[in-house]
Amino acid sequence: MHDHLTPSPWLLRWAHLIAPASEALDVACGNGRHMRWLAEQGHAMTGVDRSAEAVQAASAWGHVLQADIEAGPWPFADRTFGAVVVTNYLWRPRLPDIADAVAPGGVLIYETFAQGNETVGKPSRPDFLLAPGELLTACAGFRIVAYEDGFVAQPDRFVQRVAAVRPGEPSGAPARHVLSGHSACQ
Repeated sequence: MHDHLTPSPWLLRWAHLIAPASEALDVACGNGRHMRWLAEQGHAMTGVDRSAEAVQAASAWGHVLQADIEAGPWPFADRTFGAVVVTNYLWRPRLPDIADAVAPGGVLIYETFAQGNETVGKPSRPDFLLAPGELLTACAGFRIVAYEDGFVAQPDRFVQRVAAVRPGEPSGAPARHVLSGHSACQ
């Protein structure tokens, strides 16, 4: 799928939406490829993963909690983050908790497998594949800045991904969420 060092291109494309020096959460952080990159950008990192080996490796980039978020409680019920990043992970009962972990004005960058992936490889179980529009439903109440649902080649996979901002305090002016590859208008 991916090497253990290079961040997801989706994260790289939309990370500019994250406010400088934000505290960020990487859900199912693995060895910390996203934690490392975001820490290098100046963000304070928190990660969670159930693997002891992954937690040990990722701890070089911030605070990492070893927890099975599928079998146990959500360990961040009393916290919010300026950014929440999730890649290649889906546990539907946690979707509301993940969305709730995004602070007002914060960003959710989420990318995982979608229906159709069973035709090209793993994961292939419906439990691990998003239905059309399911990620959008999980982001109800967020400002959707970018959304994709389709096929990606090399490696072949079906994905759904979103970059979404939780509305912050009203300031009177609309927020300017610059689209990747576009310069801000003056």
